[in-house]
Amino acid sequence: MKKILFLLPVVLLLAACGGTAPEPKTPTDLTGKKTLLKEKQAALQTIKNEIAQLEKEIVQLDPSSGETKRLVTTRPIVRKAFNHFVEIQGTVRSDELVNVSSETGGRLLEVKVIEGQTVQKGQLIARVDLEQMKKQIAEVQTSLELAEEVYTRQQRLWDQKIGSEIQLLQAKNSVDRLNKSLETMNYQLKKSDIFSPISGVVERVVLQAGEMSGPGSPIVQILNTNQIKVVSDVPETYLRAIRKGDLVTVRFPSLNEEKQARVSLIGATINSSNRTFQVEVALPNGNGLLKPNLLAIMLLGDFSEKNAISIPIELVQQEIGGKDFVFVKKDTPDGPVAQKAYVKTGISYKGEILIVEGLTGEEVLLDEGARFVSDQDLLQIQKG
Repeated sequence: MKKILFLLPVVLLLAACGGTAPEPKTPTDLTGKKTLLKEKQAALQTIKNEIAQLEKEIVQLDPSSGETKRLVTTRPIVRKAFNHFVEIQGTVRSDELVNVSSETGGRLLEVKVIEGQTVQKGQLIARVDLEQMKKQIAEVQTSLELAEEVYTRQQRLWDQKIGSEIQLLQAKNSVDRLNKSLETMNYQLKKSDIFSPISGVVERVVLQAGEMSGPGSPIVQILNTNQIKVVSDVPETYLRAIRKGDLVTVRFPSLNEEKQARVSLIGATINSSNRTFQVEVALPNGNGLLKPNLLAIMLLGDFSEKNAISIPIELVQQEIGGKDFVFVKKDTPDGPVAQKAYVKTGISYKGEILIVEGLTGEEVLLDEGARFVSDQDLLQIQKG
């Protein structure tokens, strides 16, 4: 049936010409403008209602001039689980970033690895020149030989009741002290070869062959990325929403990948500067694709309802007064018509919005074309 679209300008024209009173001046202040806007919106709604009533009366008097049915598609309401997630930004980190150093200082004879090289635990990394240590060992050995000879002769005199016991004890102490010094030097001499404490990849070569290395100074950095973790600072408002062992989804935007893992650690304190606590999720990284400092998004579930009514958010419309509604199909003797159903909405996620009140789950929603119908419009249902 054809709508009488020309009625709107006619009614507006009549309203404009109906009196000779001068038009009120447009207010200049904010409060006045808001009041005028509400008045105009109310007047427009009144005109629309009058037009709709006139159309119905015309159809009753002249069925041949009835309005055309609105072409729409429908979709049933399906109760299902509705889950809401909070997206928290995090970064990839590795616990095993080791600075390999020498316990003794000296000049580096050679560095046997390069950056990016894969090394195994116990592999030779570098060698330190300890030639000075060898000379010191030779000096101590000479002193030890003399001390042992003195002790032997002092023992022989003591057996003959010649000399004092204190002289014998001093000679023995010299031998013991030099033996300990020699043992320590031989142990330090073994530290000329520096081995990797972990398996991983050489992240950085700090010193090159020929440079001096002090005790504890980094020579190379080795990073193990086989096992990494995603660390996020979560606002304290979600403290009850997550527990250690919870299964979470971690998304890596730059890789277009998602992984599921369990929360391995929850921080014991709240950061006083930004009111967050730390959450860690351990992840395997056998292929080495996940790099430290890579951006990650951690999805934390903060709401879940098993038997919920959720619909596409674009189906929810709003009146001028602010009330939310959807259109549902109502069967009548003249055929299906659009019926407005007021609803109370909840939270939304990924294009779906939770319906708290207003729908029972038995209704059939108008889908495509729902925004082009009015209340009580006749419908032509299109399959698809």
